[in-house]
Amino acid sequence: MHGQGTDKYDNVRVGMNARLDTIQAAILIEKLAIFADEIVARDRVAARYAQELGDLVAAPRVPDGLSSVWAQYTVRLPAGVDRDAVAARLKAAGVPSAVYYVKPLHRQPAYQHHPAAGNGLPVSDRLAGEVLSLPMHPYLDETTQDRVIAGLRAAVRA
Repeated sequence: MHGQGTDKYDNVRVGMNARLDTIQAAILIEKLAIFADEIVARDRVAARYAQELGDLVAAPRVPDGLSSVWAQYTVRLPAGVDRDAVAARLKAAGVPSAVYYVKPLHRQPAYQHHPAAGNGLPVSDRLAGEVLSLPMHPYLDETTQDRVIAGLRAAVRA
């Protein structure tokens, strides 16, 4: 459980997530046959998000020559926008969102003894409060994606 303490964002020791039961393994073996197709589908969803939301939020970019499997699609909200309010507006509109890694790694108890620059890690601290993840999976159809896009636009501009 990643060295989890009182909740999933409280890592009191360095650990790892190694939960995989037999049923999960059987499903994953079968999914490997379509893995490449799912990555292409996720790329299509990510490209559409970037095209439709790039003027509103900082969309993730993958450097040339590299690829992503898009485990999450995380955008950075504009400066001064209240992320919690945006997430609440999305939820009220029936659009799921998530904040992964609420607390930066250097703020976790497991890493308190690791060195940091004299001024800490201000970029990590700032980004931890500005990012929001949108729905992402290879079967996200355009109609659903349109609802997510419209919901985020309304939530950020409110």
